[in-house]
Amino acid sequence: MRILGIDYGTKTIGIAVSDETGLIGHGIGKIDHKNLRHVLQELNKKIQEYKVEKIVVGLPKNMDGSLGESADQVSKFVESLKGKFNIPIDTWDERLSTVEAERVLISADMSRRKRKKVIDKVAASIILQGYLDYINNNPS
Repeated sequence: MRILGIDYGTKTIGIAVSDETGLIGHGIGKIDHKNLRHVLQELNKKIQEYKVEKIVVGLPKNMDGSLGESADQVSKFVESLKGKFNIPIDTWDERLSTVEAERVLISADMSRRKRKKVIDKVAASIILQGYLDYINNNPS
């Protein structure tokens, strides 16, 4: 089963997809957040292209586990996804995913300008991989 991972942002949205076995996720790009209609159209293209059967969206929790304003925005976005796509949609705690993505890219000795171009899809990959690892190690 292919799963699409989303790192939601107000300017850009990072996207990643799992392999067919649902074991490994990799970044496939980002979507400029022009407006909701544009985002949903672009996501629909990726869902069709990769034959996605589930979506996981990073949910930005505060360090104490509470939900703030960013989490409210993500929750509204998730509701829009549920209204548009007839596939299961989960959220996943994304605390520090962007920080981890930045650390990985710095350790790869990537310049600041190059990091800016790929950080969203790397963050989406980290969110997706965390989710995949959890579901594969904790079968229902």
